[in-house]
This record gives sequence, C-alpha cells and structure tokens, in this order.
Amino acid sequence: MIHSTAVIHPTAELAENVEVGPYVVIGPHVRVGQGTKIGAHTVIESWTELGEENIISHMASIGAPPQDLKYRGEETWLKIGDRNIIREFSTLHRATTAKECVTSIGSNNMFMAYSHVAHDCKVGSNVIMANCATLAGHVTIEDSVTFGGLTAVHQFTRIGSHVMVGGGTLVGTDVPPYTIATGGDRRDAQLRGLNLIGLKRRGFPDEVIASLKTAYKILVLSQLKLADAIERIKQEVPASPEVNHFIEFIEHPSQRGICRR
Repeated sequence: MIHSTAVIHPTAELAENVEVGPYVVIGPHVRVGQGTKIGAHTVIESWTELGEENIISHMASIGAPPQDLKYRGEETWLKIGDRNIIREFSTLHRATTAKECVTSIGSNNMFMAYSHVAHDCKVGSNVIMANCATLAGHVTIEDSVTFGGLTAVHQFTRIGSHVMVGGGTLVGTDVPPYTIATGGDRRDAQLRGLNLIGLKRRGFPDEVIASLKTAYKILVLSQLKLADAIERIKQEVPASPEVNHFIEFIEHPSQRGICRR
C-alpha cells in the first residue's frame, strides 16, 4: 500500500489500509487515519493530523507552514477530519502563533483543484470549495457552505452555515447563515436572498424557511440599524433553532461587520 518511491519520516504514524502513492513525502509528527489514500507527489509536512478515509489527489500540499511573517517555526497544527476529498494542487496550511495554534477542518468536505485554506482557519463539515476558492487567515466557515470558483474571503471573516457564495465573489464582511451572497459591480459580496434551493434540498421545514425569510427581510430590507433589526426579529419572528442561530450570528459579528447590502 506504500509505493517504494515514497519518503516517510520515522516519526510519522500511518494507520492500517493507508495508501501512499509514488513520490509522496510525509514529514515528522504526522498522523494519518485508516483508509486514507494519498496521491502521487503529494507533500504532507510537519504537525498534521488526518482522520479516516480521506482521499487526497496528486500534488496537494497539506500542512505547509503558514504564509505569515510572524511565524518562527513554532509547533502549530493542521487537523483534518474524516472522508474529505482534497483535489490536485490544493493547499491547506497549519496555524501560526495564534492562541489555539490549530487550523481545523471538519469532515465530508470537498476541496477542488487549487483551493486554498490559510493559517488559523476553522472550516466545518460538508463544505464545498470549488476551483481556486481561497480563504485568508483566521476565517471561520460553518457547516454546509458552498463556494463557487475563484471566490476569495478576507481574513477574520465568518461565513454562516448553509450559505452559497457565488463564483468570483470577494467576501470582506460576515455572511449571515442560510443566505446567498454574490459579487456586485465591483465583485464585493452582496446578499441576494435566502439559499432556498439549498435549504429545501436539506429538508428544512416550510415553516422554518418562512421564518428565516421574514428575519432576512427585516435584516436587509427594513433599513433599520443592526441593533434595531435584531430586536425586531426577536419580537416578530417565531423562535426556532435556525432563527436563534441567525440572530446569534448577526448579534456577534466579527471585526469585519455584517454583510447586509
């Protein structure tokens, strides 16, 4: 299961049934879960943890040092869950000298060719990043987010769960959950409505979708100040876990602020 041309550091730990292709390089302090397949010429550098049944195509770069001038070679980690698909030429970097020192990626994600996850990102599960989609450092991506090709997300930005980001969009502010964001005249992200097709495909009840639609209209179309919009949503929209998550997300924005255009 390990090709004769592969170079594996003695401290690397490979579980059962791991497949390692030609000319793969696996560095020190790497852990690879059972059933994972690593394609030809892929490089997995130091302090990287891969779960089970991941599929990595050829020439991917996993666990490279962060592209951050503050980094001085400290022990920081990239931790990846199970059943992820990482396609050719994707780059996933470990953390820099942040408090947690971990770039974390969940399970059942798909990273298409040339996609990039930078240092200190937190990526949930069931996320799709199309070709050349790029996350800057310290970005948080919740579950079930889909990025079109050539999207770029500014550092410290958050993307809520079940969001669809259109191809070529520049995301510089937090995108509320359950919405669609696409680029405007200057490619900056603008909200276009709820991700209705995505919500229906994932089995959200009609009454929940209706409540989210009302909350969205108050947030985006009412022209109220953010605090006033939040208070009106609390008063007028029936509570549910989804509505509560929507409120909590916009109630505690990152330093980038909330996308409402």
